[in-house]
Amino acid sequence: MNSFDELSLAAPLKRALEALQFTTPTPIQVSTIPVALKGRDIIGCAQTGTGKTAAFVLPVLNQMLESPAKRALVLAPTRELAVQIEKVIFDFTRFAKQIRTSLVIGGASMNTQFRTLRNDPSFVIATPGRLIDHMERGSIQLENFDVVILDEADRMLDMGFAPAIEVIFRSLPEERQTLLFSATLPAAILKLTSRFLKNPERVTVGSTEPNTDKIKMSHIQVIQTEKNDRILEEIKKRSGTVLVFARTQIRTERLANFLAKSGVRAGAIHGGRTQSQRLFALNQFRNGATPVLVATDVASRGLDIPQIELVVNYDLPQSREDFVHRVGRTARAGAEGEAISFVTPEESRQWREVSGQSKGSSHDGQRGDFRKSHGGKSSRGRRFGGGRGFEGRGRGNSDRRGRPGGGQQGFRQGEQRGRSGEQRDRTVGQGERSGNQGPKKFVKKFFKFAS
Repeated sequence: MNSFDELSLAAPLKRALEALQFTTPTPIQVSTIPVALKGRDIIGCAQTGTGKTAAFVLPVLNQMLESPAKRALVLAPTRELAVQIEKVIFDFTRFAKQIRTSLVIGGASMNTQFRTLRNDPSFVIATPGRLIDHMERGSIQLENFDVVILDEADRMLDMGFAPAIEVIFRSLPEERQTLLFSATLPAAILKLTSRFLKNPERVTVGSTEPNTDKIKMSHIQVIQTEKNDRILEEIKKRSGTVLVFARTQIRTERLANFLAKSGVRAGAIHGGRTQSQRLFALNQFRNGATPVLVATDVASRGLDIPQIELVVNYDLPQSREDFVHRVGRTARAGAEGEAISFVTPEESRQWREVSGQSKGSSHDGQRGDFRKSHGGKSSRGRRFGGGRGFEGRGRGNSDRRGRPGGGQQGFRQGEQRGRSGEQRDRTVGQGERSGNQGPKKFVKKFFKFAS
């Protein structure tokens, strides 16, 4: 199939595709759309940025135009991805205004969501935690949904949404079409599909690894207290957009503040920010008003942010999978890009694991030296050096109050608190629902299914 014209799509969709100047489908769309139009369940696996959203939106919209009573539920792991999916639906329905949507995500007005749900939307695009909030309140009933779509399913499981997904699927009708899309297919995903999909067609397009031919990858050997200086050096070398990944919400905020105080226009995005704050930061990054965005892994998947010149792993990710998705934010749509990772001495083994390197190999560039010009000791004369911790406060190890940034001891304790906060965001719905306590009775009852 070389053209969307070869598909038996409804006239309003063909007009929308023409207006959007979509002429040639991507490989995942070629393989998926004809199967989905037949009503089959699908497991779709392809690298991020390959057009998976249109691959499931177009056939479902076509079914709705043929059968106006059809209803679809889309589950996404993050608010930003849910917003992006709704925008794609809006673009494709510019000539089919009878198709209504409801965006059900944390951090947004419940009253607005109540109103849109009462309007009997054709599409409900939701994050799992907020959807269960509405299920508990009785503002949505899932037995009327004919199609269910899980986008970035592997990410949803990574974020701890397995119990929520279990609750949701128990409330759906037995007779339905289920489409599951994921960048990777780990064992947990295959277990999920065996339970909730019926005789699915499996579609795998290309490699799930980023196209490294287009990405210049390197790592810089640093000690912890050098990271701020080095990130400034790398940013000042470039004029394009830079996406920086940090481990926790606390580190994300502090790094963004440090960059701003150093004269760099930088924004921050993480699970602890409100939806309006996150959307504002993303929009400022997209339009170039803030060319640097510091983020947790909430920005590593699914988001359509074109033309990112550089990705920096300020903190290494916890898994190879997360590394792949972080790096995959650059060199999208055939462009070229660069990815740099900061590696401390104690992270050498972790670096080999997440980057896929064997010990002693070096398929990427290596820069820097752990003992650069200071004999392995911290550079006390440098700003933020001298064992002063992340923010350069305190008096080295003499600061026993454990303040984040108050010396190495304080730094480590602050890190532990930061990691604890980030872990809390991975519980069902928390971090996406902005303070709602959520369905404790559901979680307790079904938490056994998270394993």
